[in-house]
Amino acid sequence: MRQIFPQGSAAPDLGTVPGDSHKARPEAVAALAALYAYPDTAGRAAPWLRANMISSVDGAATLNNRSGQLSGPADRLVFGILRSLADVILVGAGTARAEKYQPVRGQEVWQSLREGRPPTPPISVVTRELDLDLDGPLVTGASGEARTILLTTDAAPAGRRAAAAEHADLVVAGHDSVSPAAAVGVLADRGYRRILVEGGPSLLRQITDADLLDELCMTFSPVLEGGRAGRILAAPEAAGPGRGRRTGTAAWHGAAARLALAHVLEDDGSLLCRYLRCPG
Repeated sequence: MRQIFPQGSAAPDLGTVPGDSHKARPEAVAALAALYAYPDTAGRAAPWLRANMISSVDGAATLNNRSGQLSGPADRLVFGILRSLADVILVGAGTARAEKYQPVRGQEVWQSLREGRPPTPPISVVTRELDLDLDGPLVTGASGEARTILLTTDAAPAGRRAAAAEHADLVVAGHDSVSPAAAVGVLADRGYRRILVEGGPSLLRQITDADLLDELCMTFSPVLEGGRAGRILAAPEAAGPGRGRRTGTAAWHGAAARLALAHVLEDDGSLLCRYLRCPG
């Protein structure tokens, strides 16, 4: 893996990415952690929202209905680094089901990057009706320090709410839907300041429409998918919870959404880019 932007002597030597990303050299892990370090947000009221997504060269967010099918060793290494740096991981119910989400395990993150925090970040799922496997490992298998957080609504059946609350931290955060602001507010109230959004496209669309996204970490996979899959941002008509078109705010409407390129890494044809939101 090599840094190709910005160029200069400060670019770290990241070396070859092994097939098992957790066999990466410690100095490479440290260099990546420095590249992806969260900014100093002292005095900032809101948490920092970072999204991590992947796309084929022709814009597909999934391959065979799974984003993981687009991933390679370098992307998996950065994926683990970003999880290690995060306080909490936010994901939509559709992605949690499709990608078969489970609690983060200790061996999947670098403990050197989690000093002063629990060994693993919890997963937080936005789910209007708790349409998840409530007996599955995502709900029942998390440790006490990183219990899964389920953000749901009054529309979820009372019986499912009671069952979910037996093993997970259940928060009713809306009447008919969980707004991005409500989800972020719940997590901020729990002290989570560094929020990693892992999708899916509907949740990311809602977050950008709400003008909450601060950063996008984007991997471009050297694959042509063929146009059958959706993009990393759902179309406005599909972004809401089955309730029609969402117009969004002016700041994130169409071409008005501007991002600044912070760095680009390259590995075996994959491009790993970090974008920051442009002021104003």
